Amino acid sequence: MNIVYNKTSNHFHLYNDRISYIIGITVGGDIINLYYGKRIHDRDDFSHVIFRMGLPNVAVDADTESYSKELNRQEYSSFGTTDFGVQAFEIEMENGSRISSFSYKSHKIYAGKPVITGLPATYADESEAMTLDITLKDELAGVGLVLSYTIFDKYPVVARHTVFKNIGEAKVKITRALSCCLDLPDQNYEWMQFSGAWARERIPEIKKLSTGVTYIESRRGVSSANQNPFVILKRPNTDEFMGEAIAFSFVYSGNFIALADGSTHGRLRMLMGINPDRFAWPLESGESFETPEVVIAMTDSGLNDLSHTYHRLYNNNLVRGKWKNKPRPILINNWEATFMDFTEDSILKIASKAKDAGVELFVLDDGWFGDRDDDFAGLGDWVENPKKLPQGMAGLSKKINDLGLKFGFWIEPEMVNPDSNLFRRHPDWILAAPGRKSSLGRHQLVLDYSRKEVVDHIFDMLYAVISSSKIDYIKWDMNRPLTEVYSVAASSEEQGMIAHKYVLGVYSLYSRLTEAFPDILFESCSSGGNRFDAGMLYYAPQAWCSDNTDAIDRIRIQYGSSYGYPLVSMGAHVSAVPNQQTGRSTSIDTRANVAYFGTFGYELDLNEISDEEFELVKKQIEFMKENRELIQFGDFYRLRSPFEKDQCAWMVVSEDKSKAIVGFYCMRSNVNVLPGFLKLAGLDENKKYKMEGKIYFGDELMNMGLSVLEFQKKGFALARDFDSFVTVIEAV
Repeated sequence: MNIVYNKTSNHFHLYNDRISYIIGITVGGDIINLYYGKRIHDRDDFSHVIFRMGLPNVAVDADTESYSKELNRQEYSSFGTTDFGVQAFEIEMENGSRISSFSYKSHKIYAGKPVITGLPATYADESEAMTLDITLKDELAGVGLVLSYTIFDKYPVVARHTVFKNIGEAKVKITRALSCCLDLPDQNYEWMQFSGAWARERIPEIKKLSTGVTYIESRRGVSSANQNPFVILKRPNTDEFMGEAIAFSFVYSGNFIALADGSTHGRLRMLMGINPDRFAWPLESGESFETPEVVIAMTDSGLNDLSHTYHRLYNNNLVRGKWKNKPRPILINNWEATFMDFTEDSILKIASKAKDAGVELFVLDDGWFGDRDDDFAGLGDWVENPKKLPQGMAGLSKKINDLGLKFGFWIEPEMVNPDSNLFRRHPDWILAAPGRKSSLGRHQLVLDYSRKEVVDHIFDMLYAVISSSKIDYIKWDMNRPLTEVYSVAASSEEQGMIAHKYVLGVYSLYSRLTEAFPDILFESCSSGGNRFDAGMLYYAPQAWCSDNTDAIDRIRIQYGSSYGYPLVSMGAHVSAVPNQQTGRSTSIDTRANVAYFGTFGYELDLNEISDEEFELVKKQIEFMKENRELIQFGDFYRLRSPFEKDQCAWMVVSEDKSKAIVGFYCMRSNVNVLPGFLKLAGLDENKKYKMEGKIYFGDELMNMGLSVLEFQKKGFALARDFDSFVTVIEAV
């Protein structure tokens, strides 16, 4: 990796073995993009790519009358001078003007990567990354602007964020502050987004880009199950194994926007950042505002390669602490077994049977606290219910530990029921519009986490429970979007800050708890996948992938999630049948064959299954313990898409290519159709591999493929709906 500055041409060239990112400074001090893509050789001057001709009906710079921002690729665009595309930022001065004119002042190149105050971000030491900070200034507005770029050594990745600072005397207001702007020279891309809703999260959708605006957003206060803050721009011929693509991952857990603006002159502008709708951030003299980070990655080798970049980067340079790159314990959660109707004895009965099966961690879900027997009451009162836990969390955790299991429990610390002691004592601690009804979700209101005293109170309650017990795991849930986003503790001018300050409050509580209890494994959850984003991974290295535990639906959800997130981040469990969400019944083998490819566990009462199934569960756990490090940290390949065929296939391969595991799933059977061949990936073409007692060369497995019919002959019944198999491949 390197960052080169050419003083003569005023060009910056950021590069590593795979990519180049080239930035220019114009005579007038504008910061423009000259190139982003596959690595190219450095040269003294790249200014030949700057467009200096005027075109009819195009506004130009008054001094040169030959340069227009509209016709050149901007690094951080503003509206109102000569650029008419969608802008990256907007600043309102006291006189009401929203025109900005920032010009280059200085730059700094250094090893390593900066910390973003109060926000999650990727990290790197001095040997792993180089950073370029370009400082600009708007003299009239009295505002400084830092554009920060970090290029990693091992990954085709540039991470970007922006810092605004009021260096003048007058107050200004930021009304738009996106994290990155990337202008590309053509529009021959397809837009790939990951959309859905509760229980059907992160489903890939692809559309052709052209002139005009294509965008996704969240205004729900969370990154959302509806639109994930991860977008891919891919060439039309790009598939899993070949072709160019650029991806944008937002390391943030609140309102966002991702937008592609195709100009009628042929340029494509990609923007990502905090959603500007109802956002306004006043800056007094001396105050700063930092935007969250966008991680931009590119490939010329297909979408699997792009995913490998994010998987490795996030496992190595986003996840922190004890659980970084460590296999996850196999757990059992009591939710679908008992819901809130449990006693200590019934919990211990489930835990004891799970221990007999080989489970390592028991998780107590909702209902252990306050006056909590249903969704209507108790939320916010983080004190043990003595009717259910007569010796408190300390007593239960000790009894679970005595069984030989680790112990964890569920919380939903951002919410409160109207029927709770917390709400009765502090009715003003919620997000609520004065004089208006408050909307409910799951019979609960949202605490105002923009207020430090609210976060402090919740921290103190949780600290008391956790510190008195032996806790190894915490599942942090959040079960509704934000509505009536208004804080009674803020002035009218500050209301545009509340949505972002809420997210900062959530991050601060995560930081305090993870610092106080560094050994605890945190799993984020928001009605399942409603806040499945890179920002959460910084604090909680795994997330409950979806409340939908149906094996067939989970194939699609986990497949879509894998484009931007590592397998080890996906909570995936075997649940009871008929499935709670879909009513579908699948075999316990298929349920496990899907759940293996994530952080494996069970969501049922093992006392309720047959002896035959219990023996299968014991074998499943043995298999996962033997192979979880490979599954959770190996290179994952998508082989056959469940969105294109009635079958799905994927596989993981060890770094040294000595071992692989393949999963194959029949989602819907077809009559009188040849099952075809499954081509594998990621193996060493010259190695011999043993699979199901037969020897194959790696090139044969990858180029000729496996006859699916052979697996049917070996007893894998793939002619029926919901059948599946998982098989291990090892180098001879």
